[in-house]
Amino acid sequence: MASADARTSADASIRRRDVVVAVVTALVSIGLLLSLPAIDAIDAADPDGSSLGAVALGADAGSGGWWLLLVVLLVQSAALVPVRRLPGSVLVATAVAALVPAAVAGPLYGMTALPVGIAVVLLVLTVPPLRRWPALVAAAALVAGGVTISMVATAGAPLTAAIGQGLLQAVGVVVLPLLAALVVRSRREVGAARRDEQRALVGEREAMVDATLARERAAMARELHDIAAHHLSGIALMAGVVDRQIDTDPEQAHAGVRQVREQSSAVLDDLRRLVGLLRDESAAAERSVETFTTLPELVARTPGDVGFTVLRPPGSDDDGSFGAGVGPLAQLAAYRTVQEALANAAMHAPGTTCSVQVDDRSPEQVTVAVHNDPPSAGPVAGSSAGGFGLLGMRERAELVGATVAVGPAADGGWDVRLVLPREGSSR
Repeated sequence: MASADARTSADASIRRRDVVVAVVTALVSIGLLLSLPAIDAIDAADPDGSSLGAVALGADAGSGGWWLLLVVLLVQSAALVPVRRLPGSVLVATAVAALVPAAVAGPLYGMTALPVGIAVVLLVLTVPPLRRWPALVAAAALVAGGVTISMVATAGAPLTAAIGQGLLQAVGVVVLPLLAALVVRSRREVGAARRDEQRALVGEREAMVDATLARERAAMARELHDIAAHHLSGIALMAGVVDRQIDTDPEQAHAGVRQVREQSSAVLDDLRRLVGLLRDESAAAERSVETFTTLPELVARTPGDVGFTVLRPPGSDDDGSFGAGVGPLAQLAAYRTVQEALANAAMHAPGTTCSVQVDDRSPEQVTVAVHNDPPSAGPVAGSSAGGFGLLGMRERAELVGATVAVGPAADGGWDVRLVLPREGSSR
């Protein structure tokens, strides 16, 4: 609806401009015609005896030819109004109208060229001239014919000279306005092309911003999923255990409640750090960096029977460090993969034994494996397998050039295996 209103308003504005052009053309043409006697009087009173022209242009004022020329100029000006809709027809009509007073207007006949020249300019500015070349050729021929008739009929000029003068007049009335209008049209098209280019660049920047925001939203969604899924799955598991122990083993139930509280505090702390990081870049330094060295802490915080082992090269020192040559982004991907695997095990195989193993023996890669035994009970009530965790694992692995494999284990359990290349190693 808004676009239709805008088009209607634009069309009305164009029509008003066309009417203004027609009115101005009529005023200028009639004004020149009416001022010719005054010009002749000034020329005759010139004290130096110089003359602006050998012919008194205002001598025929009030004659029949003069009135016919006045009517023709008005008709030509009125014909300019529909030039936007019928540019070729308007140009030919103004040139045809100019033929009417050719045999009687005498030296005043040249004034009919003004509306024709304006029609040429408006045609070129409205449509590409190559699409209306027949109208341009016809207008030039009509102008040349009119001048030839006028010179032969009123001045008695030889036909050859009259034809030459007619062709010269056609060049001045049609060709010169055509060239000037082409220059204006080309400048307008260059300006429009530049504006289109600017709009395209703005659209491209907006698309890049949207893509960046989409990537950031996906990254935040993965972070929130990893944080919440790990802790909340443990809370759900422990809540189910507490529910069964609260009557039979109150002491263990109290211990389970304390673990639920610890897990709840942990998830709140992690979420608070993440939100603070999003709010303020300066908070990045306050957030703990998840690397291989934080895996034992992650395993220790995970409820249930979870073991952690590191396979080191023979003869290496057991100083607590491992995974040399793996970048921080790849280590973060490994941490999140282990976190997601343990969360999935707690949700889909509650109460089973899990193991986390880091194989640091190969000089080219580090392998992180998470295994859980076959489930002895069904999944935690209310859990859902949306598949976003596995998708996040694969996306993180692809981001750092690692490979991840997930699937059933030979003993009926579940395996998650992440292979991280060391920096500088050929794969």
